[in-house]
Amino acid sequence: MGGRPDEVRAPEDWLTEVETERAGRFRFEADRACFVAAHLLVRLCAAAVLDVRPQELTLRQHCDLHGPGHGRPYIEEAPELGVSFSHTRGYVCAAAGPGKVGVDAEHVPPGPLDPLLADRVLTPRERAMVTGNDELIRHWTRKEALIKRGELTLDKLRAGGDDLGDRHLLEWSVGPDIRVSVVTDAPVTRVPIPHE
Repeated sequence: MGGRPDEVRAPEDWLTEVETERAGRFRFEADRACFVAAHLLVRLCAAAVLDVRPQELTLRQHCDLHGPGHGRPYIEEAPELGVSFSHTRGYVCAAAGPGKVGVDAEHVPPGPLDPLLADRVLTPRERAMVTGNDELIRHWTRKEALIKRGELTLDKLRAGGDDLGDRHLLEWSVGPDIRVSVVTDAPVTRVPIPHE
């Protein structure tokens, strides 16, 4: 699922205390709205897969280094369900399904290829073939989805390609400047945001 933050029509009282506190730290309202919408949207995705009411689901994250509110997300009531979400200014997306799930959305920078980002993100083989920012961001979103699955790390981006093996990939574009990649263990389809 993906769309504008205002398309996610769900009450903020579904958020946990940790999520509410993190949302309150954003300096710009547009960024806070994206954060909140993504956290609500992942509940809608999980609820659709589990066939339950989204308000019955608690989203949790925990990182040994940064504590609650960071790290790979999971649904407390169904920890075996893979969930992931992403937000970039003006767009949010989320995915849920069996096994590991990773989703990422990014804006395509305007202008010619950004060589600094390309050198940071792409393997030498990928770098030799990529000629524009659209291709660069397509690789970036795939790799970010793999990071969210726990299969790649930021410091290994240049060493790890985006070969997906037997994983499933769903990609889409939103307008001329947003690219989205979803990487899952099971086949996945894009569905619209529910408007309850």
